[in-house]
Amino acid sequence: MQAPPPRLIPQAGPAAWAGSALTPADWMIPAGAEAAAELAERDAAQRPQLTALLRQVAERLDEGRGFCLLRGLKLDLLAEPEAALIALGRLLGQPLPDAESPPTAAFHADPADAVALLCLGGLAEGAVSLVAAAALHNALLKSDRAALAVLHREFPYGEAAALPVFSTAEGVFLSHLDRAAMSKARLDPAQEAALAALEAAAEAPGQALALPLHAGDLLLVNPRLAWLRIAAGAPALRRLRLDRPGPRSLPAAFRQAASNPTSGG
Repeated sequence: MQAPPPRLIPQAGPAAWAGSALTPADWMIPAGAEAAAELAERDAAQRPQLTALLRQVAERLDEGRGFCLLRGLKLDLLAEPEAALIALGRLLGQPLPDAESPPTAAFHADPADAVALLCLGGLAEGAVSLVAAAALHNALLKSDRAALAVLHREFPYGEAAALPVFSTAEGVFLSHLDRAAMSKARLDPAQEAALAALEAAAEAPGQALALPLHAGDLLLVNPRLAWLRIAAGAPALRRLRLDRPGPRSLPAAFRQAASNPTSGG
């Protein structure tokens, strides 16, 4: 029996943002010297300042705009910044093995529940950009409902995995987009056209947010709400993917299939 068509309704709340409407106060969380010192102490039994800081991060990832930027932790000045990044990640979730993928010209969602990007050197503005999945959903609801309906259907990944670009589960908005991991040979014309409409919506003026990252900045993203684009030639970034169980978690079987596609075409 064929599933009924999705009910297409506008997405509301802080996750439906447009880049042109945001200011640094909307996405930056200054990290005090106390939190930075606690992170540098590897064997500290308690980290009250760092714990309070990461509580803010979790709230913004799960219930806010889907991303935030920590400035002031100074991980780049530590002897082993990558190890410090993993230690910090363990306070937010479970680090996942990272299969590095090349930068793409399109926005994408990593196959994880959260992504942390550590900047080890200054990057030009535009090297890292974000777009709100809910805002793109709403834009297509106005301009191309047919394409939006297709994006609520399942798209092929690997040989067996499938996931829609947009969906809801128990009233919670979810999204996923990874064209590099899609089985391109299995996309039908309607899916190709819908993806083209989605990409055009992401490139509309004012939709995306280009982030100027400084050395030591830590950008955290919920891929179910915000999609990343990383320009080629950004070697100063270190990425950590995290498993964070919750209402917006990516299914484990899909995460594995998306990370290791067998028929990407």
